[in-house]
Amino acid sequence: MTAHTPLLEKLAAEYGTPLYVYDLERVDAARRDLFGALPDGFEVFYAFKANPHVELVRALRTGEGPACKAEISSAGELAAALEAGYPGTDILYTGPGKTRDELAGAMAGGVRLFSAESLSDLTHIGAAARAHGVRAEALLRINSATAGAGTSIRMTGKPTQFGIDSETVAGIAAQLREVPGVSVAGLHLFSQSNARDEQSLIAELLHSIDVAAAMQEDLGVRLRILDIGGGFAAPYAQAGGRDRYPGLRVALEEKLDAAFPGWRQGEPRLAVESGRYLVGDSGTLLAGVSNVKVSRGRKFVILDAGINTFGGMSGLGRLLPVSVAVDTDGDGRAVEKASLVGPLCTPGDILGREVEVPEAAEGDVLTIPNAGAYGPTASLLMFLGRPAPTEAVVRGDEVVHVSRIEHIRTPV
Repeated sequence: MTAHTPLLEKLAAEYGTPLYVYDLERVDAARRDLFGALPDGFEVFYAFKANPHVELVRALRTGEGPACKAEISSAGELAAALEAGYPGTDILYTGPGKTRDELAGAMAGGVRLFSAESLSDLTHIGAAARAHGVRAEALLRINSATAGAGTSIRMTGKPTQFGIDSETVAGIAAQLREVPGVSVAGLHLFSQSNARDEQSLIAELLHSIDVAAAMQEDLGVRLRILDIGGGFAAPYAQAGGRDRYPGLRVALEEKLDAAFPGWRQGEPRLAVESGRYLVGDSGTLLAGVSNVKVSRGRKFVILDAGINTFGGMSGLGRLLPVSVAVDTDGDGRAVEKASLVGPLCTPGDILGREVEVPEAAEGDVLTIPNAGAYGPTASLLMFLGRPAPTEAVVRGDEVVHVSRIEHIRTPV
């Protein structure tokens, strides 16, 4: 057994594996750290795509200190936000493919702030608002032609379904301003994910502020809200801690003082968004060893958790390639190199090739750290029909909630 704390051992014994354990105390700490790194008055939108578990997103809204708002992009995420107690006024609805039904549901749920990815998307938002008898506000997502720094995952500067190409804004500004049912309230810039270091993060966020100042002139609209994106980094299924940003606050304050002198009075309101930074280190994945075998001199540790449980979406490029690490200290066993593979009947079910693991035997439980983001709902959850992993939410040593997603085919 390598689940090194009594609580993890107890939960694995009681609920079996694969098992996710999320600690709300870690969520609280991440929220404090992120707000503490930002200038006073900044809003933080939590990206539900990282982990939409209702108990986690509720914890980001409640408790001591500033509350996170919700950034969602589907009807399912909207349902989770409303269940967790987010009012519609604290929700930003994003995404390039908002359907008529989704927009209608969002309006009915009280959402009034949307990220518009194109003129036609803005038109759809306006039409849905008018059909609901309300007026919506939109942040125009901008696909900047330039970048401030190299990052692990670039989101702009190329042809993409995301955002309005920055060089076209001036030419369509009048059309953007005149869409019935919706007001252009500001801009949404999101150019990177998981910045490689503080310097890269700061360079990109400062560049986003420069782009926003230029876009304000091109649009002929005074910005009331400016979302400069994110990129706050945290390890993914590897040992280590979240990045720290001691220089971020001052750098943002100096740039904003020059570009938007009224920002300290809320003109415009400033926001960032974050997913993995807020929940990544809250999660631990416990995976049971089903079998151990050697093939042509290489050892394979076969787990009950595979790409249906963790990281199955990494092949799409949204996540880093999966190469998990397991905790190797605490039980005194020797460490060896082995490939960690899952239970699925496909050669692609690999969590790590030739990674360090404690000498494992059938029935052992391995512990994968920093698994709180992009877990079950970012995996091939229904592939081959295996049960979803159990998810336990704790606060320190107290068990708050235990559940499992069920696959149910429903007649329509």
